[in-house]
This record gives sequence, C-alpha cells and structure tokens, in this order.
Amino acid sequence: MTVENRSDTFDIGGELTVHRLGYGAMRLTGEGIIGPPDDEAEAKDLLEEVVDCGIDFVDTADSYGPCVSERLIGEALAPYPDDLVVATKGGLWRTSDGSWPPCGEPEYLQNAIYGSLDRLQVDTIDLYQHHRPDPDVDYEDTVHALAELKDEGKIAHVGVSNVSVDQLETARDIVEVATVQNEYNVGNRDSEDVLEACEEYDIGFIPWYPLGAGDLGDREDAVESVADDHDASAEQIALAWLLHHSDVTLPIPGTSSVDHLHDNVEATHIDLSDDQLSRLDG
Repeated sequence: MTVENRSDTFDIGGELTVHRLGYGAMRLTGEGIIGPPDDEAEAKDLLEEVVDCGIDFVDTADSYGPCVSERLIGEALAPYPDDLVVATKGGLWRTSDGSWPPCGEPEYLQNAIYGSLDRLQVDTIDLYQHHRPDPDVDYEDTVHALAELKDEGKIAHVGVSNVSVDQLETARDIVEVATVQNEYNVGNRDSEDVLEACEEYDIGFIPWYPLGAGDLGDREDAVESVADDHDASAEQIALAWLLHHSDVTLPIPGTSSVDHLHDNVEATHIDLSDDQLSRLDG
C-alpha cells in the first residue's frame, strides 16, 4: 500500500517538499507516553512501514518517552532516505506524575538540541519546533535561542507550537518560521485565526490531535453522515477534512498499529464534495 503521487504536497520552509499526510510518533512509547513500548522491534517495524507507505514527514519530540521516540526513529530509519523529513520538538519537561511543564530557557534548549541530534543520528535537524511558550520566560528570548541554533547549523528550519497569532508574529520578527503546530481538528477550531495567518505567510500548519481522540464535538453527526456516504470511518473523514480545509495543513495522525496506519493513508484518497464540505464546515 503506497501513497499515490498527488498535487497536495507542501514545501516546508520553501524547500522541504513533503506529502501533506505525515506521521506523529508520540504513540511509539509506553503507556502514558512514558518509557519504551512493550515491543521495540514491533515499533521499529511500524516506522519502516511508515516510510514504505510513502509517508515522508515524521514528527516527534524529546519529551515522548522522554527520549524514547527519537531514539527509536534513529535506530529504525537512520541513515534516512533523501526525501524523508524528520521533525522534532523541545521545550517540555516530563515529570514523574506524567505532566508536561514547559521550559523555554535558552540554555535548556541549547543543551536539549544535542540530545535530539544524537538520538536521531543527524548533524542537522530538518525541522525543530519549540513545544510550548513558557510563561516564566520571555518568548523573544526563547525564539532567539532557536535562531542561534539555526545560524549554527544545528537546525535547518524553525517551527513553533501552541502559539497565538501575536506569538507567531513575535517569532516571525526574529526568525523565519517554517511551521506552526497547534491543536486543531474538525471539532475544535480554536486556532482558526492562527491557521489563517499561516495561509497568509505560506507557513505549514501541523494540527496536533487531528482526530480529537474520537471527540469531534458538535461535528460528530456530520462526520458520521459523510463517513456513511464514503463507506469510510469517522477518523478517515476527519483526516480528509483537514486535507481539504486548507492547502497548508500537514496532519500527523499517530498510531502504533499498522492497520490504523493504512487506514490513515487511505484517507488521502477520499474526495469530499462541496456539499459534504459544507456539512462538515458547519
């Protein structure tokens, strides 16, 4: 099963061309996104299947595990195919109770990048994203740290995550921003204004939680109805909607199942009619 050649690609940073359906590697870890998976060999096989399916954009973070997802990607896929873009994120701690406190200290990010480079087995990270603004650190200082790492060649492209339009503008004043990663799906469109800004600036918009963990809010009935039209799952329609809704969206559904991976790929072949899009848009 492969992703067919399509016109729906996006050039991250104007130069890294990827198919618009990527893979989010958070679920490669153990329960609660803590520790290794029960079967590391199976997780690596899944990563190889991701590439075999034609997916050429993989997104991870140093906080997944922590450090587990990055390590598995490096062990399974490095040296990487020339067309594979591997993105990671830094800026979240993990605590023993499983919480995710932010950290935007420049010194922390400057140290964290070396761990990510080592685990991913690269000299330069294709796309490095700050995971979440830290309310205790001046956001400009955080972004300046990313800009310096880019200047040093440790990062090829800079992304930001979980930002407002104002924070995006602050970041853009300091460094070229290639992507934004915010929570967004057919049932949660709180970041619609951020998506519109990304469209204006030709910035890739990576919607995390693209399936809403099955909670599609007041769009659930519409999604189920359109799914019946296509003999597809609600999850496939939710992904298809993201791909239709904007040309800059780069959904990264995550899974630890090969079957679910194939289902996600099939969503790229679903064509939604104007009527169906109207029903889903609400």
